Amino acid sequence: MAILIFLLNLTGATMLLLFAVRMVQTGIERAMGPGFKRIITHNNDNRLRTAMAGIALAVILQSATASALLAAGLSASGLLTTAGGLAVVLGADFGSALVIQVLTFDLRWMIPVLLAGGGYLFLKAPSQTARQVGRILLGIAFILLALRLIGEAMEPIRDGDFLPAISGYLEADYIGAFIAGAAITFVMHSSVAAILMFVTFVSIGILPVTAGISLILGANLGSALLAIWLSRGMSSKARRVPLGNLLLRGTGAGLAIVIVNNSPAISWLGGFEGGQVLVSVHLAFNILLLFISLPFVGMLEKPLQAMLPDAKAGSAKDPMKPASALDYKVMDNPQMAIASLTREVLRMGEIVEMMARPVMELYESGDHERIAELQNMDKGVNSALSDIRRYAAKIPMDKMSKGQARRVRELTEYSINLEVAGDIISKKLLHLAKTKSLKKLKFSKAGWNELKDLHERVIANMSVAFNVLLTKDIECARLLVEEKSNMTNKERKSRKKHLKRLREGFEDSFESSDIHLETLRALKDLNSQIAAVAYPILYKSGQLLDSRLVENMDEAAE
Repeated sequence: MAILIFLLNLTGATMLLLFAVRMVQTGIERAMGPGFKRIITHNNDNRLRTAMAGIALAVILQSATASALLAAGLSASGLLTTAGGLAVVLGADFGSALVIQVLTFDLRWMIPVLLAGGGYLFLKAPSQTARQVGRILLGIAFILLALRLIGEAMEPIRDGDFLPAISGYLEADYIGAFIAGAAITFVMHSSVAAILMFVTFVSIGILPVTAGISLILGANLGSALLAIWLSRGMSSKARRVPLGNLLLRGTGAGLAIVIVNNSPAISWLGGFEGGQVLVSVHLAFNILLLFISLPFVGMLEKPLQAMLPDAKAGSAKDPMKPASALDYKVMDNPQMAIASLTREVLRMGEIVEMMARPVMELYESGDHERIAELQNMDKGVNSALSDIRRYAAKIPMDKMSKGQARRVRELTEYSINLEVAGDIISKKLLHLAKTKSLKKLKFSKAGWNELKDLHERVIANMSVAFNVLLTKDIECARLLVEEKSNMTNKERKSRKKHLKRLREGFEDSFESSDIHLETLRALKDLNSQIAAVAYPILYKSGQLLDSRLVENMDEAAE
């Protein structure tokens, strides 16, 4: 019975730890907005600077795995080379080790302070950023609380036969402990959470230091395997970064586990007590791996390309080529028909996203062939809208409930918003990019950064909007509407700053003024069309007013 209670308590504490780590990560992502791409791609020609960006990114995101997936995505889009992506991931793992070091300090006294301050901000703060700061503070408090609960879960069986048997096995079989560390990290989907748990076990005397070191090195292998697993659906170019990281980190961890356990170092380290030894080993391993591997990441590009070659032109189907996700065979089943309709609207949104992502790159490059290619994709958006309206009209009304009929109407209306979004990209933004290239205009540095920031926010909001389309999540819907207001404010501020630069005589700003102002307006309008998916959900849940106007002028005057 004691074992069952122990497992239940340990599982609950571990789930709280995973939830808390995710809560901090989500809060930081929402508070910072979509600026992560800029952190990585700024000065990415220098490997050391790129690695430093990876360190910063892991500290911000609280996750080396999230940083690795982001680097893989940027590598696939051409914003990072494979070598640059590997430098980011190596730096990110060291940054994650720094996060673990901070979280292992004795911060128990901060738990009530963080809970009080974070709870107040999350529940009462008027601004979105302040609420996300509250989310971060609550997440840190929950991490510290979860670590304490893990320690307390061990108390009932500390003196029994179960734990000593497990500890003895892990201490005697370092290969088994290494594999266990990798497996636990993979299952938990978080190297930070897994390592914090191992450190806690050693700190309270449940595990010997030597077994803990093997688990920590295994966790490094597990985090690399996790990135491989999570990137399995990406393109070949994207998967080269996680594969290269696995080769470097797996080889390093394998060598380290053999060297440490077959040298006097293991007996020397085993003489210490407390989890700080594990954290120090983890830090040392990652900083050594970073500086030993960094000079050689360029040499891995060709072998990785050979292992994961690019798809041959014409051999792979265009990902948007399947003409439609609409299935006319299920027309008589409204639930299935609505699911089919939802998939088609989502596919339509993915085309719009593919058109929107490279816009700022085309403002810089002025690649007319690529611009024409993306403008041609708008035909697919228009065709999808026609198919959706035709399909929606053919679903038998007499077989649908009121809720199902409302959902069909919402999906059709949102497809119209997406068609308008496609027109904004094709006829405004891409046209402006071409005009800028033909006239050889330049933005001021400040103006260009403002435009890139707005574009990044639109792309981030697209991902949120498509999640809302599928999940109808109220919190994400609220976030979209709040981001729409933020976009309006940012567009207004950027316009004022631009006019100020004109008054101050900035030549670049004057020459590109029309394009700058039109781009601002187009990005704001594009975001408004994307955010429209949130309104039916918020209205239905009673979180949206029918009108913003004051109903009674006399009451307003009072």
